Amino acid sequence: MAVDAPATGTADAIVVAAGASRRMEGIDKLDRIVAGRSLLEWSIGAIAAAPDVESIALVTTPERIDRIVAAGWLPESVRAVVPGGERRHESVAAGLAALDRLGGGSASDERVVLVHDGARPLVTGDLIARVVSAAAEHGAAVPVVAVAETLKRVEGDVVRETVDRAGLAAAQTPQGVRRTLLRSAFERYPATGPETWTDEAALLEACTIPVHAIPGDPANLKVTLPADLDRVDAALRSTAGTMVRVGIGQDLHPFGAGSPLILGGVTIAGAPRLDGHSDGDVVLHAIADAILGAAGLGDLGRLFPAGPETPRGVASSELLGSVVRKAADAGFLVESLDVTVVAARPRLGTSLVAMAARIAGLLGVADAAVNVKASTGNLAGFEGAGRGISALALVTLTGGGARPADGR
Repeated sequence: MAVDAPATGTADAIVVAAGASRRMEGIDKLDRIVAGRSLLEWSIGAIAAAPDVESIALVTTPERIDRIVAAGWLPESVRAVVPGGERRHESVAAGLAALDRLGGGSASDERVVLVHDGARPLVTGDLIARVVSAAAEHGAAVPVVAVAETLKRVEGDVVRETVDRAGLAAAQTPQGVRRTLLRSAFERYPATGPETWTDEAALLEACTIPVHAIPGDPANLKVTLPADLDRVDAALRSTAGTMVRVGIGQDLHPFGAGSPLILGGVTIAGAPRLDGHSDGDVVLHAIADAILGAAGLGDLGRLFPAGPETPRGVASSELLGSVVRKAADAGFLVESLDVTVVAARPRLGTSLVAMAARIAGLLGVADAAVNVKASTGNLAGFEGAGRGISALALVTLTGGGARPADGR
């Protein structure tokens, strides 16, 4: 049964996003687009939308900080973006220090601090409220879910024993703790020490600080493996609605000076680049215009005019990412895309699969939802004469209701 949420702004949060995605087969899961936004954007948006949360410190890798800050999607409640460490508790300590620098001092010692994984985008406001309430009452709280599967202890490829799952539970985030307790735990076990803690509850347990367990949410999935991205994408898309909108986009650029050619987000060596204020990627421009048209959001030229407002040479992948987020904010998600590229030169047959995969990643859809084909133009017209390249995109969107404030 849900517990009434405490007063607005009774807690602060640390979002931990400094991991290396080691089990993701080379995929940076936090940057991966799912349902129109990056995984990290969904996770932060869900925490920021909770009425209980006042200030958020985002802890991430040093190389990601400038890009996140410049992207423009951080909620106002994210008041600090700081570098994390190699281990989780180092990152949590950095986040706590950032919250302390924001102010509050001893007067804030009894405030609850939430620690949330940047790879958990499906957390609900109800779960956040229950964690805050339990941590405020008991000092520390962790949401847990029952272990459903039979557990085996395995050595190599041999099962050594079956583990009794009675009394076992899987921990989730956010985990909540009064600030003074978390600070005292780090005083006993400094972040620079040799000990390693996989979550905040483990650190508190080592300090003999009781941690109160509350029912978690089975839907509060942490993305750990590549297949988890598809599960999260499906869960987020299920809220988009059933309205279907279709848009057409077209773009054409002449060849210019220099190289290489960027087409469909793929670098094609040995061909001149296309002239333009951006990198000249006509394929991504056509796709962006198709999405904007289907969503009724204008066109790419109005959103990114060829002037001082748009940096010269900007990557079209950045422009398309902004368009996808703008459409998602309006409640629209890409369902399918068909693109035709017209070019007498260079030959594109060997690049089409790579283009489709790159575009699918930018849109946050399955590779099968994107089709890219090419035509030589039959030596007719501007493209057939080899003076430039054009692209025509047809996109299908679903949705239409503006996204709720909680990012769900």
